Amino acid sequence: MGRDGRGVKAASESSIEITFMYRGTRCRERIALKPTSANLKRAENHRAAILHAIATNSFDYTATFPQSSNAAKFADQVGDVQTIEAFLDKWLDRQKKHLKASTYNGYRKIVVGQLIPWFGTIMLSALRKKDVRAKLEPMNATNKTMANIQSVLRKALDDAIEDELIEVNPLARWCYSKVEAPQSKDDIDPFTKEEQAAILTQATGQGRNLLQFAFWSGLRTSELVALDWADVDFVRGVVMVTRALTQHSKAAESTKTNAGRREIKLLERAMHALQEQKAFTWAKGEEVFQNPRLERRWEGDQPIRKTLWTGILQSAGVRYRNPYQTRHTYASMMLSAGEHPMWVAKQMGHADWTMIARVYGRWMPDADQSAGSKAESVFGI
Repeated sequence: MGRDGRGVKAASESSIEITFMYRGTRCRERIALKPTSANLKRAENHRAAILHAIATNSFDYTATFPQSSNAAKFADQVGDVQTIEAFLDKWLDRQKKHLKASTYNGYRKIVVGQLIPWFGTIMLSALRKKDVRAKLEPMNATNKTMANIQSVLRKALDDAIEDELIEVNPLARWCYSKVEAPQSKDDIDPFTKEEQAAILTQATGQGRNLLQFAFWSGLRTSELVALDWADVDFVRGVVMVTRALTQHSKAAESTKTNAGRREIKLLERAMHALQEQKAFTWAKGEEVFQNPRLERRWEGDQPIRKTLWTGILQSAGVRYRNPYQTRHTYASMMLSAGEHPMWVAKQMGHADWTMIARVYGRWMPDADQSAGSKAESVFGI
């Protein structure tokens, strides 16, 4: 049963072949339909639609025949015939050479967990803003989480433009977000003076030294575990912070920003914690803080949380917060005591104090009634 004169014929018992001219080339494509009279008629109509699209310059070979080997011949750009999954696999492999382990791991989770399952089968050049919106709208996630997903995809598409795979990034200057209800409680949840005392009472040995230093230095957990004795200057009373170690990195890595690489002043209780820690690791001359169970450097923050932190908080009867709250506790103590925000920002590794004011503003004392009087006395006319 065939209709060769109409560009349609039975190719097998389960398929129909249609023939048409495109850009001076005779093209033959198969459709998975049994060659019945009704299906041959459907194939004729399909061919007629193709010819109309060709005549009106709106024919998309890849969209019409995505599995065809001919699609690559007529593709205007590589992205017309490369799936998003194929591109992201190669792109992610390239990122591994340029990103810190923790950043790469975050990218990988988003690519493998969301982007490939959502868009993997779509051709790279066919992705549209509406496709992204359709996946984000039903998500029960914060705007921050959705922004992170879009940020990774946007960067990947920017790189695709540089590689001349596509011409336009559909996510350029656009970010989907929802109206969020005000948060009743944010992530900043410092420990009170009494809670700190209860925690340190329950902690012993190296664990106590680590936690006391954390409360009184403001270092990130990843910076604490990367600290070496060579970074400590007892004469000047300072510590040089230059590296960080997360559970995803195989070794300590340089801090992310110039501000992160900093010299911090050792306050008395932080200094005391280091003096006490000397008895455990000073002779070795390498890491300051060790996992006492393994007698080697902590491998990121998770082992601290699992083997030290959680148990101590339970024994102390203190409401659970993550170990990073020691850093927030330091900031809140310094600001509540009236220390200058710029100094606090420098201690904590921020480029300026705007973030300090935004994040920790509630702990910054309000101006008193005499505010401005010093300037009046000096410059008053």
